Amino acid sequence: MRKLVLVLFAFLLVAPVAMAAKPPAYFVDESKLPFNELPGISTQRLWGVHNKAGYRIEVPSNWNGSLVMWAHGYRGTGLELTVDNHPLRAFLVANGYAWAASSYSKNAYDPAQGAKDTHALTQFFNGKFGRPTRTYITGASMGGHVTGIVAEQWHSSYDGAMPICGVLGDYELFDYFLDFNLAAQTLSGVGKQYPFAADYLSVTVPATKAALGPAFPFALNAAGQNLKSLVQLRSGGVRPLFDQGFLFWNGVAGDFLFGLGVGDGTLPRQPGVAVQNSDVVYQFDTDPALSGAETVFNSSVQRVTADPQGRRNNGIANVPPTTGDLRIPMLTLHTLGDLFVPFHMEQEYARRVAAKGNAHNLVQRATRDYGHCSFTPTELVTTFVDLTKWVEGGIKPAGDEVLDPTAVADPAFGCTFTDKVSPRQWNTVPGLGFLTPPDCPAP
Repeated sequence: MRKLVLVLFAFLLVAPVAMAAKPPAYFVDESKLPFNELPGISTQRLWGVHNKAGYRIEVPSNWNGSLVMWAHGYRGTGLELTVDNHPLRAFLVANGYAWAASSYSKNAYDPAQGAKDTHALTQFFNGKFGRPTRTYITGASMGGHVTGIVAEQWHSSYDGAMPICGVLGDYELFDYFLDFNLAAQTLSGVGKQYPFAADYLSVTVPATKAALGPAFPFALNAAGQNLKSLVQLRSGGVRPLFDQGFLFWNGVAGDFLFGLGVGDGTLPRQPGVAVQNSDVVYQFDTDPALSGAETVFNSSVQRVTADPQGRRNNGIANVPPTTGDLRIPMLTLHTLGDLFVPFHMEQEYARRVAAKGNAHNLVQRATRDYGHCSFTPTELVTTFVDLTKWVEGGIKPAGDEVLDPTAVADPAFGCTFTDKVSPRQWNTVPGLGFLTPPDCPAP
């Protein structure tokens, strides 16, 4: 758990990059690329470097003709490029599916490079083995952003997509990080201005937390309760598992969400500030009419406007948005209590897809957990199998109504697709029992 939090804590703490700086010398340690067969399963395994990115490919001897690409998540800002095995590797090769994964040729938050390198590996596979009967693109977290880009940009090369815990709302994620930190500053009365100073985490954040309750986030005063309510509405609305997520990401994970506010609003590959809240109307409750407290807050919170070039859509030249131009079946999976890549990523993408007239190609599912990408093997296998039934047999799977606030707020929301048998963090990790969520209501 601590290792996961430390890795995630580095996410997007982006410092300004001097224009004349020498590009980083990324490298692949090829001695780490080989991987062994799974017991009892005969496969052909390839590894190497293609277009400066490391890769792994595995094709079972009873290959069914389908290929499943894997797009990994954020790797930090180090120079070594590493490759993941597909998290469904054992299931895939046992059932005749080939898979392939790229390290990408760059680290940092660069989904455009991830998309290009993943698609290049798909083409490399086609040259080695012939074009598959069907090709699926799958990915997690930033890899979910990559999956959305690939599905939209090269839809004729892929038959189905499965982003899990994905950054499908692109810039909306970074706006949410901004929301949390600016709201905390305003409601606490500490009032530091963004971009924050170098002592933000060491000085400002402790003072901010002390002003939000006697034991933030476990005991909140009125200002702290307003922050919690604002974050709930900005991260996906009233829903099960939010309370557990708020305690986990602000308590168990330390100052994690505050740490996501210490950058300067820029992103790799994207010139200018890319975050903004100038168009946001903040609320503390679900009543659309602004209360007096909400009116005061909206007039006093610092407003940030992105630079025009900071959010420009240049295809995959910069940090590419997902447009909703979805022409192939996509089945997504997202945990309800994730406050790192929150559930509103699914809602934002659903709105974009619907606006393009492509809602028939999108099915979304929620599961009841507070972790980031905290899915059980059963949940992942079930999601993938249901996607293949849709693509290969025309059987469209069931999903959740992510844009219906009443449905999302229902105490049973997320129960349908949650694995209720496999152990979870709250009943396996010592000290996390207090985060145990309510059981799903009886049918």
